[in-house]
Amino acid sequence: MELDKMVNGHCEKRSEEDGFDCLENVAEREEFLSKKTNDKNKTEFTDFVGKTSFGMSIFNLSNAIMGSGILGLAYAMSNTGIILFLILIVLIAILSAYSIHLLLKSAGVVGIRAYEQLGYRAFGSAGKILAACVITVHNIGAMSSYLFIVKMELPSVIKGLLDKETNSEWYVNGGYLIIIVSISVILPLALMRHLGYLGYTSGFSLTCMIFFLVAVIYKKFVTLCSMESFSISTNTTAMPHLTTTHTPTNYTHSNTCEAKLITLTPQAAYTIPILAFAFVCHPEVLPIYTELKNPSKKRMQNVANISILAMFVMYLLTAIFGYLTFYGAVNDELLKSYSTDDTLMLCVRLAVLVAVTLTVPVVLFPIRRAVQQLLFPDKPFHWARHIAIAMVLLTLVNILVIFVPDIRDIFGVIGATSAPSLIFILPGIFYIRIVPEEQEPLKSRPKIQAAMFAALGFIFMVMSITSIIIQWVAGDSSVRGH
Repeated sequence: MELDKMVNGHCEKRSEEDGFDCLENVAEREEFLSKKTNDKNKTEFTDFVGKTSFGMSIFNLSNAIMGSGILGLAYAMSNTGIILFLILIVLIAILSAYSIHLLLKSAGVVGIRAYEQLGYRAFGSAGKILAACVITVHNIGAMSSYLFIVKMELPSVIKGLLDKETNSEWYVNGGYLIIIVSISVILPLALMRHLGYLGYTSGFSLTCMIFFLVAVIYKKFVTLCSMESFSISTNTTAMPHLTTTHTPTNYTHSNTCEAKLITLTPQAAYTIPILAFAFVCHPEVLPIYTELKNPSKKRMQNVANISILAMFVMYLLTAIFGYLTFYGAVNDELLKSYSTDDTLMLCVRLAVLVAVTLTVPVVLFPIRRAVQQLLFPDKPFHWARHIAIAMVLLTLVNILVIFVPDIRDIFGVIGATSAPSLIFILPGIFYIRIVPEEQEPLKSRPKIQAAMFAALGFIFMVMSITSIIIQWVAGDSSVRGH
């Protein structure tokens, strides 16, 4: 098959071996290009020559997708039913892959792989500021959610490992622990110059989450549903391999052990924000593309597709087996549903803590890049600035996590605003504005699809925010983040 290649505004035939498509070869503004290759108007990315392998790029992007939202998926399924949840997660995964396609197409026109530069090319300085602010707000929310897990879960893990109950010692104080973790683990990794170096830690983080998934599947077959446990409680000692569940305060016996195919509860309002937040990796896509070895749009799209598919499988299995273990009694954070005396789940909690801790540096990179694009757009790389930005960001997030007792509602708003913006709205409108009309008129099918895509994101945002506000008014503010 042959692809069209752009020369002087027209597409000439060229073999597919070149790895460029027509849109990627549109003539660029000089400020985005440093040179032309072989006297032809090929897209010349000027930001960095990547050295990260295909596999390491998949690890990094998968780790960027994987977040604390996985702990809330079983709860989301319990509020929508299996079939409706399946429809929603398939839809969000496909739309997420399509939005990455729009980003990569737009990056091919701009000539630099930075979300903020897409905003600049589309809407000038206002677009650049908007993109940087959305990325910063979203990723700070994600980092905070990870460190909140460390703050809440690490003291319990330490108590379990020491086999003693104490709340007075400094080493079970969540505030002290996140500072120690931030300084000893997160900061050194965040000081890496290039995101590609984190491929090994990302791979280990994913291994920890696979262990979590295996444990969730195993527990389905050895854990008694809450309602069933009452009827055979006298036989529990005779069957020590069977464990009982923790029952949430809103527990009702009528639907505890019955799987719902389709249902809608008031808490279903959080399903779309949870799913959207769970698949957001878009701030990391272009930095990973920048550092990809032998980069091309097709190669990076394959990285994205494989990463999204892998996380889709993990998300779906976690939701199904978590839900079918506890049914209507599942907690909004899955780990809370398991007994704190369970040795296996203690190890799982530790694995999840390691996974979310190693994810924080990956999430920090796009924020630092956004800050540099806003405040130091023309400055060359400098270690002092690189380190200072990382330290300031970590300090701010630590202060937020330590002194704000409950920011679940803030996460709900972030999930309902920044996630639809990053997945749907910004990629759609950037594509419409960046791709030249002489190549794709406004009434062309790709641009109509992009417009509908952005509109869908706006609808999701309005529906999610409205539903969450209604829940707040009703007094139920049970929200989960990324």
